[in-house]
Amino acid sequence: MSGRVLVVDDNKVIRQLIRVNLELEGFEVVTAADGAECLEIVHQVRPDVITLDVVMPRLDGLHTASRLRADARMCHVPVAIISACTQYEMDSGKALGVDAFLAKPFEPVDLVELVRRLMRQGAAGAAAPGDAEPVVGPTG
Repeated sequence: MSGRVLVVDDNKVIRQLIRVNLELEGFEVVTAADGAECLEIVHQVRPDVITLDVVMPRLDGLHTASRLRADARMCHVPVAIISACTQYEMDSGKALGVDAFLAKPFEPVDLVELVRRLMRQGAAGAAAPGDAEPVVGPTG
């Protein structure tokens, strides 16, 4: 399975970690350093899946998710929060229509499986807002 993933995280090391793991599995990866940059490039990139950190400068992940869901051209694109989320952030994300959550730190295999599942979901039609998958936490 291939597809384009837009990875949004203010931590360069995390962006590179996610990029490498997804590229090794055949995905094309484009990165952005925060939510504002994501919104600047998302229409040119036209991703199949978007991953967002929560805590970022300029525009955080929850506000970015909200803006993406309000955008008629992007509202169907699956969005995953990859962050050390609080319960409030998870509840807020679900209410905004976030499709899945992956807790940091994460195992690369969990990241790849999450993106594959969201790719399939996006191809089949997005879940209803609020039907977010539970957090996948550290396995080790």
